[in-house]
Amino acid sequence: EEEEEDDDEEEEDEELEVEDAQLLEPALPPLPLGMQKVFVVHPAVKWGPGKARLTTAELQLAEAVALINTIQDWTVVDKIILSTKNADQLFIFGKGNFQLLTDRIIDSPHVSAVFVNVERLSLRTKKEFEDAWGVEVFDRYSVVLHIFRRNAQTKEAKLQIALAEIPILRANVRNEVDQMDQQRGGSRYIMGSGETFMEVQLRLLKEKELKIRRALEKLKQKRSLLRRQRKKREFPIISVMGYTNCGKTTLIKALTGDSGLQPQDRLFATLDITAHAGFLPSRLTVLYVDTIGFLSQLPHDLIASFSATLEDVACSDIIVHVRDISHPETSLQKESVLSVLRNLSLPTQLLESILEVHNKVDLVDSYHSTEPDTIAVSALLGYGLDNLKEEIERAVLKRTGKNILTIQVNLSGPQLSWLYKEATVLEMDVNPEDGTASVEVIISNSVLGRYKRQFPLSRCSSMGKKNPD
Repeated sequence: EEEEEDDDEEEEDEELEVEDAQLLEPALPPLPLGMQKVFVVHPAVKWGPGKARLTTAELQLAEAVALINTIQDWTVVDKIILSTKNADQLFIFGKGNFQLLTDRIIDSPHVSAVFVNVERLSLRTKKEFEDAWGVEVFDRYSVVLHIFRRNAQTKEAKLQIALAEIPILRANVRNEVDQMDQQRGGSRYIMGSGETFMEVQLRLLKEKELKIRRALEKLKQKRSLLRRQRKKREFPIISVMGYTNCGKTTLIKALTGDSGLQPQDRLFATLDITAHAGFLPSRLTVLYVDTIGFLSQLPHDLIASFSATLEDVACSDIIVHVRDISHPETSLQKESVLSVLRNLSLPTQLLESILEVHNKVDLVDSYHSTEPDTIAVSALLGYGLDNLKEEIERAVLKRTGKNILTIQVNLSGPQLSWLYKEATVLEMDVNPEDGTASVEVIISNSVLGRYKRQFPLSRCSSMGKKNPD
C-alpha cells in the first residue's frame, strides 16, 4: 500500500511539473518592446479618502519616473502632477485638467506612450485615454507586473506573477462580454454546455488559479522544510528588508563576501527570497535573507501574490531594516516599510528587535543621525560594517538566548563530546600539561543549565558577549 501511495505521489508531482510549465507562460501580452518615449502623469488627490498616506505627490511622481526608467529602452520625456477630486472617475481629472493634459500630450509628437500613475485603469478609461491621445496608455499595475515578469528568475516568482495576472484576465473577460452583448444583444450560450461564454471563461480562470495556488503550496512546503533544516542546524536567520533600491543586496554582499550576489541599481531587482551565509565577530554562522523591496502603494493584488515569500520573515531571529538615508523622502519610506511589516502579523518580539541601518551615508554631507539606536553604514564603501556586525551579534544572542562562554573541560571525560553535540564549539585551546582544554562555545541558557547539572565541577567564564538578558 505504501508503494502504491508513493507511486501516486510521484505521478502527482509529474503532473504538477507539466502543469507548472503551462502556468509559467504569461497569459497577458507583454508591454511593447523597443524604444518608448513616455509621458508620466500623476493624479494627486488633494483631500478625502482617496488622498495617499505616508507619501507625497512629488515622491509618487519620482517613483513613477523610476519605474519607467527601470524598463529597458524606455525613457521619460515629460512628467506632470495634476490635481483631481476623485481618481476613480471615468476621466480621472476634471474637464479643465483633462483638456490641459490632452493638449500637452498632442503637442508632444515624440511621445509614444503615457503612464498614468494609478493602481489600475478600467478598460473603458484606458480606451477613452488612448482614443483621446492617440498613444498607448499604461497604469501602475501593468508596469510593475511587467518589471516583475522581466526580473523573475525562479519558478515560484513566475507562478506568483501568473497569480497576479488573474484579476486582470477576469476584468478583460467581463469587458469582452460587455462588448459582445452590446454588439449582439444579449449573452450567448456555448452550444450544448448550458454555460454562457463568460461563465466558461471565468470557470477556466478559476481552475487556472487553483492550479497555480496548488503549485505554490508545494513550493511553500519545500521552503518550510528548508526553514526547519536551518533551525535544526541552529543558524540564526537575519531578514534584510527595506524600500526598493535602498541597497539591501549590496549590504548583504558586503557582510558575507558572497561574490555570487550582483546588486543592480534598479527597482525590484530582487523578487526571490535568497539566503546567504556570513560570520559574526564571534565566528558564529548566520544566514542573511534578501527579500523583495517595498514601494509606496504597491498594487494590492501584487502584494497578495508575493505574501508567501514574506512568510519567511516571520521565522527570522532578527530583522535588519535598511534605509537609503540619502533619499529626500527617507522618513516616508521608513513609514511605508514599517506599515507593511505591521500588517504581516509578525511576532511582537521580532518587531521590537528591528535593527535600523542608515545606508549610503557617504552620499550625505556631514551626516549626523538625529534618530536613536540607528547604525550608520556605507555598504558600497564598507564603512560601519564592523559596528553593524557587532550590533547584529548582540541582538542575535539576546533574541536566541545564547551566550559565548569559555568552558574548562577535562579531556579524559565526556564534556568535550557533549559540548560538540549540544552547543556550537568555536575554538579550543589545549593544555597538555594537565590534560585540560579551554573550549569557547556558543550555548543557550537552557543547554548551559543542563551542562552545569551534568558537570557541576566544570568552570565557565564569559567572553564579554553574554546574552544581555
